[in-house]
Amino acid sequence: MTVDASGLESARHLLERSGTAERVAAILRQYITDGVFAPGERLSEPVISSALGVSRNTLRESFQLLAHERLAVHELNRGVFVRELTTTDIADLYVVRRATECGALRRAAELSTVDLAPVEKALHDGRAAAGAEDWPSVGTASIHFHQALADLAGSERLSATMRQVLAETRLFFVLNENTREFYEPFLDCHERILRDLRRGRFDAAEAALDRYLRDAEARLLELSAPAPGSGPPGTPR
Repeated sequence: MTVDASGLESARHLLERSGTAERVAAILRQYITDGVFAPGERLSEPVISSALGVSRNTLRESFQLLAHERLAVHELNRGVFVRELTTTDIADLYVVRRATECGALRRAAELSTVDLAPVEKALHDGRAAAGAEDWPSVGTASIHFHQALADLAGSERLSATMRQVLAETRLFFVLNENTREFYEPFLDCHERILRDLRRGRFDAAEAALDRYLRDAEARLLELSAPAPGSGPPGTPR
C-alpha cells in the first residue's frame, strides 16, 4: 500500500525558498503525527518529491532523518515505509512520555505565567470532533493536547523531543479501531488536567497526567496484544 500524497502540494509553502531535508522531514513527520501516513505505508519517492517540488536527493536525506527518529524504515529493494512498532516500543515510549510531560508540568509550575490557550484549543477541538463522531480527529486533538502540555515548559528541546515521541505514539493510534470506546475517555482526562492547570494546581495536574499515561499505556498494550496463533504485533514489513 502506497501513501496518498495528494495533499502534500498544499504544504509546499512551508519549504519557503530552500527545500531543505529538515523542512521536508518536518512536513512528513506532521503527516505521520496526524495519521495521514499510516504504519506500513510506502513513502513513494516520485510521488512525494513531485508533490513537494523537491529533488530525490533532498527527499532521501529527509527519509534518513525520519529513520533516525524511528519513524521510517528502509527495506532493501522495496523502498521506505512508515515504521510499524512493537509492544516493547510502546512501553518504552510511555516511559519517555511520563518523564517528559510530567517534567514539563513541574517546570511550568516554576514559571511566573503560562499560556494555556493552546491546551484549551486542543481540548475544544477534541470535543468538537467527538460531537461530530469524528474519532480519528479526536485522536489528533489528543496528540495536540499533549504537545501543548509539553510546550508549557518553555523549552524548545523538550518540545522537539515531545514532537518525535508523539509521532511515534500516533503510529499505534492509527492501528486501533477509530471508535468512541477508544477515544472518548481521553477527553474527560484532558478536562481534569486542564481544570487543575487553570487553578494553578500543577501537582494535581501532574498526578492526573501520570495516571492518564499509565492507563493509556495499559490500554494500548492490551489492544496491541497478538491474537492466539498470530505473530507478534507491529512486525516490520
